[in-house]
Amino acid sequence: PFTGLSTQQHLLLFLVHLLNGGLSASIALIAYFVLGNIFGITTSLQLTELSRPTHPLLRQLLLKSPGTYHHTIVVSNLAERAAAAIGADAFLARVGAYYHDIGKTVRPYFFIENSADGAENPHEKLDPLTSAQIIISHVSDGIDLAQKYRLPARIQDFIREHHGTSVVHYFYMEAQKQAQEGEVVNQADFRYPGPRPRTKETAILMLADMCESAIRAVKPATRTDLTNLVNKLIDTRVMDGELNDSNLTFQELQIVKDVFLRVLQGVHHPRIVYP
Repeated sequence: PFTGLSTQQHLLLFLVHLLNGGLSASIALIAYFVLGNIFGITTSLQLTELSRPTHPLLRQLLLKSPGTYHHTIVVSNLAERAAAAIGADAFLARVGAYYHDIGKTVRPYFFIENSADGAENPHEKLDPLTSAQIIISHVSDGIDLAQKYRLPARIQDFIREHHGTSVVHYFYMEAQKQAQEGEVVNQADFRYPGPRPRTKETAILMLADMCESAIRAVKPATRTDLTNLVNKLIDTRVMDGELNDSNLTFQELQIVKDVFLRVLQGVHHPRIVYP
């Protein structure tokens, strides 16, 4: 059908087809983002962009809260591996983990992982309730940042749900110790507002976050100690009902435990006790 055309006309026709293809691809890409935002769908392209370490929030996390940033990288590895093992969305779990603690950039030094050895603990000057409220506020601070930077709703869920409705036990126990005779300490004041995890991915993040933090603090000496600690932590969350809305099965939970143990044994290198 193009016989009889001059070289110049063939070239023009080629350019028209090229531009048409590029324009179609651009329109499709824009529609992909726009429709994803309108219908609350988190696309793989969005996740790819959010996974880049150059994202402003991740840069902020690295510069202001380096300890939290390192914790986040380990947790993201745990979450991704566990999600993949049970057939959940591993990429979503990894990216959600990157952002779950961004609220700690608001008051970084109130979180132990950002304190230098020998540095003054700012909580020592505060009462337990105030300390607990600061710790709990990293969730709402994270949501504020997520909305400011327009993170997708599914990523915001990781921020909201990663502590569920659990209690900040350390400061709750401190408040009970310091309470006057007859004074009642209201546990609700020391409880995260939730909601509890509503997807398998956010539930896995909750467990990964909790296990990594506890193991870094406790430093189990043997693999047996590590196994017992992971089992105890996860079983406690199950008994507290924190996973009731997540659709995780007991079989999947066992797989998650096994994955965590394999990864954490490599990351934290429990010491071998020689006879």
